[in-house]
Amino acid sequence: MIIAAIIGLAVGLIVGALGAGGGILSVPVLVYLLGQTPHNAAAGSLVIVILTAIVSILPHARAGSVHWKDGALFGVLAIAGSTAGSRLSILVDPDWLMFFFGILLACVSFLMIRKGRLQRRETGPDPRGQVTPSILQLIIAATLTGLLTGFFGVGGGFAVVPMLVMVLRFPMKEAAATSLLVMIIVSASGLLARLGTHVSIDWPIVLIFAATSMIGGLLGGPITKRVENSTLTLAFGILLVCVSAVTLAEVAAKIF
Repeated sequence: MIIAAIIGLAVGLIVGALGAGGGILSVPVLVYLLGQTPHNAAAGSLVIVILTAIVSILPHARAGSVHWKDGALFGVLAIAGSTAGSRLSILVDPDWLMFFFGILLACVSFLMIRKGRLQRRETGPDPRGQVTPSILQLIIAATLTGLLTGFFGVGGGFAVVPMLVMVLRFPMKEAAATSLLVMIIVSASGLLARLGTHVSIDWPIVLIFAATSMIGGLLGGPITKRVENSTLTLAFGILLVCVSAVTLAEVAAKIF
């Protein structure tokens, strides 16, 4: 319980500051530190992400950083992918599920670190609006994001933030804020898709984790006001590198 509370606080700070998606940390923590199966951890993490994102979005909303229309549209388009991914996930061996999770995080971290380095070289305002994606691009990006979110049982910040930055050309701060709205929608659909399956949630652990994560989310939101977009992007990428390395190390010992 104490471990869940302490780590929940840290996860909330990250979600509030980076829109990073608590699932990228809560899933490995629930599996490797708290002894849950990957499938049960995936379901529990969605509860944590939903509650944390609801609280974390409040300071961003007051600051006017949330693109409500774009975020809601992206989230709704992602629901079909999230539902399909959730159903597919329960058919995959738990160890291989975590292995693919680690590989995915490694790929996303590379893209975000590259983006952050490019932002450091740019001058002038963030390039919001320079490129308007087509409807097809938006549908593909949202569906893919939903599929990954539902499959791995994470909030989706690891996928939503890069999609908003690279496809919709959002500045990092606005992408982090808007991703919270998308995460609420997509995580809720992913959780509902798991109803009626063999997956179960350890409610005492999950709710304690969520409660402290929500506190951290409130504290983390104001951080974005004082940090450059490029710094946030690089921090997000480095975070994913660390989580990916730990996850792959743990699962490789079991599979190989």
